[in-house]
Amino acid sequence: MLVGPKTADDAAVYRISDELALIQTVDFFTPVVDDPYQFGAIAAANSLSDVYAMGGRPVLALNVVGFPRGSDVTPMSMLAEILRGGAEKAREAGIDIVGGHTVDDQEPKYGLCVTGFVHPKAYWTNIGGAAGDRLVLTKPIGTGIVTTAMKAGTAGEDAMRSAVTAMATLNRAAAEVGRKVGVRACTDITGFGLLGHLREMLGGVGARIRLSAVPILPGARELAAKGAIPGGSRRNKESLDRIVNYHDGIDEVDRLLLCDAQTSGGLLFAVEPGRTTDLLSGLSEAGVPAAAIGELVAEPEGRIEVAP
Repeated sequence: MLVGPKTADDAAVYRISDELALIQTVDFFTPVVDDPYQFGAIAAANSLSDVYAMGGRPVLALNVVGFPRGSDVTPMSMLAEILRGGAEKAREAGIDIVGGHTVDDQEPKYGLCVTGFVHPKAYWTNIGGAAGDRLVLTKPIGTGIVTTAMKAGTAGEDAMRSAVTAMATLNRAAAEVGRKVGVRACTDITGFGLLGHLREMLGGVGARIRLSAVPILPGARELAAKGAIPGGSRRNKESLDRIVNYHDGIDEVDRLLLCDAQTSGGLLFAVEPGRTTDLLSGLSEAGVPAAAIGELVAEPEGRIEVAP
């Protein structure tokens, strides 16, 4: 076992031979959007992301489904659309969904168990970055806030469209560029938010990020200011307050944004300073939006400083 349950990594890694290691992960959740096809695609992209975050490539997947049987509110045609969205997203990733398991559940749930491959000496982990490494983030944050507003009927069309597009986008291209350039560490940004997943990268180092450099979904800050904050985002912030030093000029809305619980977020890379330009240019050429948002610093207690 190269990567197991003792760390906060995105997936398990098991060495099969000197040339091949297996990546294994599973993830599923309740609908974050009303459209069943979009939900299936987003859930699949989210599940596949854990393999990309380990530096691997997915090779097959299994469906994990909870769905109410015999409901007029959620007909079986809705399940068919969820599965179609997941299958088409898997094909976009170059793999097939080869089976799965379904249970009768009053609240719909969907995701994938994904198997991937990686070279046993080439996988990424959360921890591995060094002081001075730059932090590069793909995908804007704010999906938790926007989807909360969507459920309340208060999100605008631009905000909804941008959030759905971001969540349904695979992290495949970003991972391919990261492998080509060479990065020290990686994680994907999901339920613990940007600062929560950044904390998982701090093995013997600290971090400094600049709020102004962090990409945010259109409309997300405005929606947050109006109160569209999911409970998970508030809990994330509460758990992080003891290790995060915010500049006095950063207000509570922005602090919550940095802790916003994401669905199918981007990858956060730690990369040597000399490779940062190559990483950013490679991501741009691949059509992946990305930003250098800060750096790792010599801070053995693992604290995070947030500057304006």
